[in-house]
Amino acid sequence: MILAIDVGNTNTVIGVFCGDRLCAAYRVATSREKTDDEWGMLIMQLLKFSSIPTSEIAGIILSSVVPPVITVFEKMARKYFGCTADVVGPGTKTGMAIKYENPKEVGADRIVNAVAAYELYGGPLVIVDFGTATTFDVVDHDGAYIGGVIAPGVNLSLEALHMAAAALPHVDVARPAKAIGTNTVACMQSGVYWGYIGLVEVIVREVRRERDRPMKVIATGGLASLFAQGTELFDSIEDDLTMHGLVLINAYNKDAP
Repeated sequence: MILAIDVGNTNTVIGVFCGDRLCAAYRVATSREKTDDEWGMLIMQLLKFSSIPTSEIAGIILSSVVPPVITVFEKMARKYFGCTADVVGPGTKTGMAIKYENPKEVGADRIVNAVAAYELYGGPLVIVDFGTATTFDVVDHDGAYIGGVIAPGVNLSLEALHMAAAALPHVDVARPAKAIGTNTVACMQSGVYWGYIGLVEVIVREVRRERDRPMKVIATGGLASLFAQGTELFDSIEDDLTMHGLVLINAYNKDAP
């Protein structure tokens, strides 16, 4: 079994793969303060909950956009699982050409998503990830990563609105019953929901115009299913895209000479 860990700015997703099948997955809050022991005990408790013996974990692969926690997880892997965590980063074999001005600047999660999406759907395609930031990653017909777009995340935008305007409350992201709100919460939810639908549709339209070809659009991230309710843009919703990308990269590096 392989333990795949994706550390995001807001959440950390932990998946257990039995071969190429995701047999368990957990989402916990990312913490920069947790020690290797705290992460180790947490993961062991999660595995115990799913009746997965820790002795069955043969390897760990890690993707993180929070650099300070990488060494913590590396130490945790050695101490609790007796293995060296493979960290996705510069030098990791992905099988994908990175046509970015500085490939080291691309977030590990974006490359992992691109690898998984191309494996599943081929190219060209656009991956829309609704995370702390809303990212758009473009993969060409030949499997090359050619760049993308980074926009503020949905929850980040709501939080900024609440913090900057004293009279506006903190609200949760939800699809409003109608576009015209009749109270403050409904107005904010409508603005964020339909505003992001518009943002995603226009950015994808411009990407397709620049590439001058049809492109599949794959959505992922915690809010993907919610926003898919408001648009017909997405060809598929892949909740576990990053997990599958990690296990693909793990296999690629194990098989590579």
